[in-house]
Amino acid sequence: MPARPASDRRRAPTMADVAARAGVSHQTVSRVLNGMPGVREETAARVHDAITFLGYRRNLSARLLASSRSRTIGVATWGTSQYGPQQTLLALDLAARQSGYRVVMTTLMTMTELGTKAAVEELLEQAVEAVVLVIPHETVLRFATGIDLGVPVLVVEGDLSRMPLTAGVDNIEGAALATRHLLGLGHRTVFHVAGPPGWSEAQARIDGWRMELHAQGAPVPPLRWGGDWSSRSGYDAGRSLARDPDVTAVFCANDQMAMGVMAALREAGRKVPDDVSVVGFDDLPESEFLDPPLTSVRQDFAELGRRAMGLVERVLSGDKLPSADLVPTSLVVRRSTGAPPS
Repeated sequence: MPARPASDRRRAPTMADVAARAGVSHQTVSRVLNGMPGVREETAARVHDAITFLGYRRNLSARLLASSRSRTIGVATWGTSQYGPQQTLLALDLAARQSGYRVVMTTLMTMTELGTKAAVEELLEQAVEAVVLVIPHETVLRFATGIDLGVPVLVVEGDLSRMPLTAGVDNIEGAALATRHLLGLGHRTVFHVAGPPGWSEAQARIDGWRMELHAQGAPVPPLRWGGDWSSRSGYDAGRSLARDPDVTAVFCANDQMAMGVMAALREAGRKVPDDVSVVGFDDLPESEFLDPPLTSVRQDFAELGRRAMGLVERVLSGDKLPSADLVPTSLVVRRSTGAPPS
């Protein structure tokens, strides 16, 4: 591509210059820069070519001076590669871009109130208008409810009874769906491999499991099996479950632990689903390709991100008590579940 003419180097190029060179409107350039949908690929390519040719750079400082707003959302998450939090972050970032905001992120490496405070202070130094905590843990909830940061704070998957600003998935109903499915297949009861203590999602899934067992008059097994969301912890729980002949149905708090449980059952010579049915939670992309494919509760992470950003926008526009319905779940039935052995 040829260099810019010398006469064009006297001033910094503007968005209007990009629009003129690409032959599009100012609004189209803005949509491309913010990653918003509705722009044809060839049009977006022309805009990007014009940006490269002109050497255009967005002047965030000028925008701040003009508007007195940063249009920046701070997001804190925890040090994990788990599918759910990562997908929620991606969805939140896309929703923010589509609304003309940018997201700055920090990662909490230690699950302590001091670690949370340090992560949030790092975000506040970047003049964020709101803070979103994608860390649904008791430690973070205590911090968020016990301090005034001067900006709105939203906890994704927070406790609705304690946090005025939260967006979440209906984990209780999702757990009930899994338990209801297994009981409907004829299993006498359902054993549960829970998530780690302190996580609101883990507690909600325990609550949904227990509620459904009580509702159907089924025995409630002791909650002796749990993990840390990892396949390894599910495998460890599965080894214990495999030794109990009364176990014919297992609901796991996430798909990774369900994978570990199935591996342990297979190793012990107990077939899935002929001997033991297994249900997970999250519906990972890999779940349908397991052997057998895993029945799982599906979460709509994209909708969760949209609702979280919608709440942020509403509170920033002056809504004092914005709220959003919980995102519904659905059960995806595959070949890891079946009738109990006769």
